[in-house]
Amino acid sequence: MYMPKLHIESTQGKLGLNIQQPIQEIQQPQAELELEQPAAILEINTIKPELSIDTIEARADLDLMSSIRRTAEVASYSRGQLLEGISRRAGEGDDLMHIENGGNPIAAHAKQSGRQPYSSLGIKFIPSPGGVKISYQPGKVNIEAQPQKVINNTKINKPIHEYAPGKVTTEMLQYPSLKIDWQV
Repeated sequence: MYMPKLHIESTQGKLGLNIQQPIQEIQQPQAELELEQPAAILEINTIKPELSIDTIEARADLDLMSSIRRTAEVASYSRGQLLEGISRRAGEGDDLMHIENGGNPIAAHAKQSGRQPYSSLGIKFIPSPGGVKISYQPGKVNIEAQPQKVINNTKINKPIHEYAPGKVTTEMLQYPSLKIDWQV
């Protein structure tokens, strides 16, 4: 016996996609940098140091005196010698005036005048201690610095952003179909 057959024929549908990619452009312009640093205000005050060295006495110990001091010393020495001579002569005159009191004042005066005084060895350290006088006053430095603030006039540029969105379009490349048929 022969049976009829069912014959089914199908075709799948095909879908096509057209994709257009999005386009994005980003640019970042550099910032316009404008900086200014004013110089700091600097103030420096100094007090100079002072060094004083007085060698007048040390030079006098070495017999290197100024003419004014030499003159004063000679005048002082001469006055002392003069007063000593006057005193000696006055004493001798008094002795001679009182000759009646006894003694031999003339021989005593001759003996005293004829004798040389003893001289000492006189070791002397030159210059004498304290002959050089030194004084020192240290100096000072005062520094005052006042920093100045930075002047910042920087301009920030926004980014340039361009965007074109993408597109997707569809189309049917093949439509689906279904055929059903009987075969006898």
